[in-house]
Amino acid sequence: MMSSTDTTGYPPLPGQRSITRRGTRNNDAGEIDLLRRTVSCALILEREGWHVDPAESSRRAVKYRRGSGEILIITHDDKGWWNPLGEEKGDCFSLIQFLHPDRNFGHVRQTLRAIAGIAPSGPVAVAGSTPDRIEAISPLIRWQAKPALRPTTKAWGYLARDRHLPATILAAAAAQDCIRAGGFGCAWFAHRDHEGRLTGIEARGPGYRGVLRGGQKSLFRFTPGGTTGYPRRVAVTEAPIDALSLAALEPSRTDTIYVATTGGLGPGTVTALSQLVGELGSAGGTLVIATDADAAGDHHAARIEATIASIAVTIERSRPPGAAKDWNEALTRASAC
Repeated sequence: MMSSTDTTGYPPLPGQRSITRRGTRNNDAGEIDLLRRTVSCALILEREGWHVDPAESSRRAVKYRRGSGEILIITHDDKGWWNPLGEEKGDCFSLIQFLHPDRNFGHVRQTLRAIAGIAPSGPVAVAGSTPDRIEAISPLIRWQAKPALRPTTKAWGYLARDRHLPATILAAAAAQDCIRAGGFGCAWFAHRDHEGRLTGIEARGPGYRGVLRGGQKSLFRFTPGGTTGYPRRVAVTEAPIDALSLAALEPSRTDTIYVATTGGLGPGTVTALSQLVGELGSAGGTLVIATDADAAGDHHAARIEATIASIAVTIERSRPPGAAKDWNEALTRASAC
């Protein structure tokens, strides 16, 4: 006779009770909806051996890691998820099938019945109030309402003190209007398309990281030497702070545009990157893929290469030196010497 562990895959933990529906089991839309509303995606990952990455998580998006290069993000009040290293996303049903492709829909329902209503032990992604939360307002309007980045702002203090970015880099970024001082001590980083239009905003500060609603990611851009003609060198990082950190570590490279994708390659980012690299190739320049020094960074680098594969351009892969995971960590280590 099959045990409850064999049937569900997840035996209830000691002292926990699960919600089980006995009357509606056969393709019951009501039960499916109930499971979607009562099953915690975070709990599924906990029981599969995944762990929260606090440094890379926010209130609305909790990052989980397992092993080398495995990353999943839990969102939508703990009822949704997505894979930043691929295209997969969905609810608790698709999460089980992503983790266990061999399980059919019936087996997935059995698994979910056993854990419905059980709370995870770790943090949960919520849709509560977040810094500067405004519904569907143009990114440009929100950007223009914020003060410029100055030494007297909390955002400057965060970037200089916590992230060890030098004043020369911050002053240059402020002059190019690619960073502004957001609320709650956050720095706002502008995403702009190839024509220079602001398309989206990433906010980063003490205890918060996210992309503001109402916009679309394209590329964060920082040009220490100013913008004159076609670029001769473009360095692509994962985060704006890494782009600024790499620029600080290369003070003589005034021929470089430092850009950041802010996570995965969405349609706006793919378009902006392809246009920029197209100009770079026409000028005989070099694309430096400077993603993080881990399996996830290598995967992201491979996706960038695949995205611009049809463009004739010289490509270099640059990894943070030593044991540093990313360029900001490399800058922090260099600043301590």
